[in-house]
Amino acid sequence: MRTAVPDDVAAVCGFGETHVVAHYAPLIGEEAAAEQVRTWWEESHIGAAVAAGQVVVAVAVADGEVVGVGQRGRSGEDHVIYKLYVAPDHRGAGLGPRLVDALVAQLPPDVDRVAIEHFAANERAGAFYEREGFRVERVERSPSGDPARDVVWRARAVQRPSGAAGG
Repeated sequence: MRTAVPDDVAAVCGFGETHVVAHYAPLIGEEAAAEQVRTWWEESHIGAAVAAGQVVVAVAVADGEVVGVGQRGRSGEDHVIYKLYVAPDHRGAGLGPRLVDALVAQLPPDVDRVAIEHFAANERAGAFYEREGFRVERVERSPSGDPARDVVWRARAVQRPSGAAGG
């Protein structure tokens, strides 16, 4: 687990191309899933987030392959986790909570809450976030009218080990 560097941008984009459409197509449809990759997993978007120090990656020890990605950002005053993905064959090994912890560790020390968002149809993500202490605050209806594409916003208090500070 580490903060992504510029040399990781292509691998992060490739991770999105490989895993995001496959994950979301059954939930929100092929075209909407492909649009997610075109919009949020393309090189300039990922490159800017990496340059800002807002992306963390989980890398397989054996071959250096990116097997998990997390990205944080801002929505108004809120600090938000916008991406949190683990490759299917690496799920269940604790990478998801470690990605959350790595992103939270990057937050400024005065931040006391963090938000996360996901599509309503992504029930697996919703269950994971619930286990991680994120509680639903609101649901934004999708402009498409498709309730599967509604965005569920959750938040939780920032939990840091005693003595730890963000940065």
